[in-house]
Amino acid sequence: MLRLWKAITRTLCAAVLVAAGLAVPAVPAVPAVSAADGAADLPRWAWAVVRGGSTPTVSYQFGTWTSGLKADATTGDPGQVLVRFPQFGLAAGGVAHVTAISSSPDWCQVQDQWPSGDDLIVAVQCHRYGVGPVAAPWFSVTFSYSGKYIHPIPSQSLGYVRWNGSAVATQFNSSAPTAVNTVTPGTSPGLWRVALPGLGSTGLAGSIQVTAVDPAVPARCKLGGWSATTAAQNIVVRCHDAAGAPLNTGWNLTYHRANAVVWAPVAPYTAFAYTFDNAPDTVSPYLPTPYPVSYNSVPGSIDLRGAGSGLRRVSFSSVNVEYGYPGNVQVTAFGYGAEFCNLYGNWTEASATGLVSITHACYDGATRVAHPATVTYVARDR
Repeated sequence: MLRLWKAITRTLCAAVLVAAGLAVPAVPAVPAVSAADGAADLPRWAWAVVRGGSTPTVSYQFGTWTSGLKADATTGDPGQVLVRFPQFGLAAGGVAHVTAISSSPDWCQVQDQWPSGDDLIVAVQCHRYGVGPVAAPWFSVTFSYSGKYIHPIPSQSLGYVRWNGSAVATQFNSSAPTAVNTVTPGTSPGLWRVALPGLGSTGLAGSIQVTAVDPAVPARCKLGGWSATTAAQNIVVRCHDAAGAPLNTGWNLTYHRANAVVWAPVAPYTAFAYTFDNAPDTVSPYLPTPYPVSYNSVPGSIDLRGAGSGLRRVSFSSVNVEYGYPGNVQVTAFGYGAEFCNLYGNWTEASATGLVSITHACYDGATRVAHPATVTYVARDR
């Protein structure tokens, strides 16, 4: 906890610093938000790729902030990076997801998030299995705040929950303003059952991301189980400590169907795709079943295949052909054990065809293994 409070102190001092020297691409025409305009209920969404604590490359970041601003990052204690999202201070009730980018058994977690003036700080901590904090963390991060209830485009669904270790700290459900997501701790450590009413489906449909949130100890969380009825999505979250033992901790969860992992309901400001690698022993290209666990927001194919020992490659064709910005990828492991997944390297995008190619790795301890995972991609509009 001391480490996090030191980070908060440094952040409050550094919040007045303004990064400079890079032009920011135009932002879609959504209302800008700040503490001054009091628009606390407008939805906000953002993403970035951060490497070594340096300011995220402009082309790899995007947010619904005023044009000319950008996210930045500063290093804290070893393995810690403080990501600042401008004008997001009133959106502190949203959720962040983070995925390590590494060819080693690394994972990242959120430590905490807090407003700093008009801005929002998300503290990220990265670890390497069997080693400790990562010297120069490289990770992909998203943040989403729903704002007040806005009726979605028909068939689009999104729900999120932030569990603070003992209670639901914040939640959102797109099915109705009165819908309440619930969390029931299991009888054993590191296990929770989450119900998202009103977001049900006939069989599995959509995608899920889970990220550990802990200010004091190394933690990682995963999708531990998933079933659906027409009334609700029923999800199991499992969390583990650095050694793989079950751990009671906090976590963020987002469920999204026919919608990006960030909530963008007012217009199609994003291109997105997702899939569920639920047959990771399959080396040749395949499309997971049931088919609603895969989705491409533009006409284009999806396939998964082996890419080497414990490596998997996801291809989303045509998804970024009109946009040309790198977007963002998140990966979450699925299953009962302590396995975890990360991005094996940065994803690639072919500007001429819009093909997005993602390689991810999963680990059992320090050993790469074939393991089920959910993968989601989002890119900004032009």
